[in-house]
Amino acid sequence: MRCAPSVSGAESQSRCASHSRTNFGVKMQDPNADTEWNDILRKKGILPPKETPKDEDNEEEEQLCQQMSVVKTYEDMTLEELEENEDEFNEEDEMAIEMYRQKRLAEWKVNQIKNAFGEVNEISGQDYIKEVNKAGEGIWVILHLYKPGIPLCTLINQHLSVLACKFPQTKFLKSISSTCIPNYPDRNLPTLFVYYEGEMKGQFIGPLVFGGMNLKCDELEWRLSETGAVKTDLEENPRKQIQDQLMTSIRCSAPKHSEEDSDED
Repeated sequence: MRCAPSVSGAESQSRCASHSRTNFGVKMQDPNADTEWNDILRKKGILPPKETPKDEDNEEEEQLCQQMSVVKTYEDMTLEELEENEDEFNEEDEMAIEMYRQKRLAEWKVNQIKNAFGEVNEISGQDYIKEVNKAGEGIWVILHLYKPGIPLCTLINQHLSVLACKFPQTKFLKSISSTCIPNYPDRNLPTLFVYYEGEMKGQFIGPLVFGGMNLKCDELEWRLSETGAVKTDLEENPRKQIQDQLMTSIRCSAPKHSEEDSDED
């Protein structure tokens, strides 16, 4: 620091020392400190805005978003593809990927169970508790009691074979009536029992309920869908169309009376 030349040497040194203490002897103030002076400097644009400390909750949200982004990247992968790309995951991603893998594995197991049927299986009375009452969680069961030699029972077995392929998530069973329920009357055949998780949800007993040998497969599908056992893609009851056509033909074939006939009557 240069001093004014008009001042004597001793006085000049004293002033220089004093000026030096004023500018360099005081410790500089922390620009991040929360003081009134720093607030003024920030308003003037001399200091940058004060950095806000990250909240722990915000940090957890950011970590969760990162994990979800990783899951989003691999959500379309199969379990085999997840195994193949396991080396690409870092330690922060492993937890999210493991959770996603367990979820996909559970969904796969559910689909395997629901699509494990696809045909009509024969059971006896000894298998009833295992196959019907203990079928499992979320499982619909349709049991057909029949006897060989009854045409309508044979027809329904044929329809059930078609529906079992169409709805593999539903368990279709059949059993000879006398084998499943001793002394079950033949007049009640054919009989369909519908169960969900071991509880009966519907029953169709006797030939009149099915409409005789004119029963169509889609008509039986509609009746079963009304109980919830199958999810049909039919938009309306097929039997209703037949009934409407029948009523139309009856109206058309009815004799028309003229006004003269009505007056004579």
